[in-house]
Amino acid sequence: MEYYNKVIESVNVRFIRGNNFRVEKPISVNDYTESDNTLILLHHGTLKFGEDQELLNEGEVLFLPAEQKTKLTIGGSAKKGEISKEQFQENKKKYLQSLSFREIKSTEDDCISVVGFESKVFDVVNFFNSLDIPPFIIRFNDRLATIMEDLMKEVEVSNVGKERALKSHTELLVIELLRHILKNRLFLEELSTNATYFKDPRLIDLFNYIKSNLGGDLSNKILAKVANVSEDYVGQYFKMLTGINPQDYIEYQRMEAAVELLRTTKKSIRDIGKEVGYKDTAYFCRRFKMMYGVPAGKMRRRESLINV
Repeated sequence: MEYYNKVIESVNVRFIRGNNFRVEKPISVNDYTESDNTLILLHHGTLKFGEDQELLNEGEVLFLPAEQKTKLTIGGSAKKGEISKEQFQENKKKYLQSLSFREIKSTEDDCISVVGFESKVFDVVNFFNSLDIPPFIIRFNDRLATIMEDLMKEVEVSNVGKERALKSHTELLVIELLRHILKNRLFLEELSTNATYFKDPRLIDLFNYIKSNLGGDLSNKILAKVANVSEDYVGQYFKMLTGINPQDYIEYQRMEAAVELLRTTKKSIRDIGKEVGYKDTAYFCRRFKMMYGVPAGKMRRRESLINV
């Protein structure tokens, strides 16, 4: 229990977005992903996910860890078959219509609420992403659904302390999500493996150095000096503790930083690429599309694949 309390205390949580939608037209997306951790609460209608198209009951929540692909069906079966997430992005207004939380409570149409959030260990490691767990349904958890509803109510008002309240509700969501995982003994092996982030200070030093120097030299030679290990060993050391190569991790962090800059600034794509460590803009654009499935320019015009 002490370990898990330490995990919770070390995870920094940030609210990203909250939206309510009415399903205008059923849609099945064969490679659906979100760049942030996402919770989808089904109020009315049909929601299915995965290759087996596992079905949610009304009032249940689907958790989509950041960057985890899944087949997602919103509404009844789509008559024209599956589409890609890029096709969905380009035509999303055909399928989903924004509405208020009050409207959700007064309609029997197919409706969902969507909450996106960030959760980082020591403000560096994407916690749920690092666990590499698949999307899953949170069943029989009225508490989680109630917190989501309270958060969505807060999104729609302009009261004093709104940002603080959103952060508090989001932190409660993450705590309840972790409690659900532990209570139902889900992904315990992944959680245990994740303990490496709390035991080796050299790894935290590497994470912090990478985060602070995304636009600079992050070769294995530099990383070796930070971790005080040999250049030949630093790659093996990093992968042993995290499960991924350091350069793969660095590229992911650079791309994540680029997404944040695209969302929050008006800097050019060329300047953003340079800021996160890519001198060649064309190469940056190719890698970005390969990772997210959409060009950097389109990422700038969206907050979420299902935000309309």
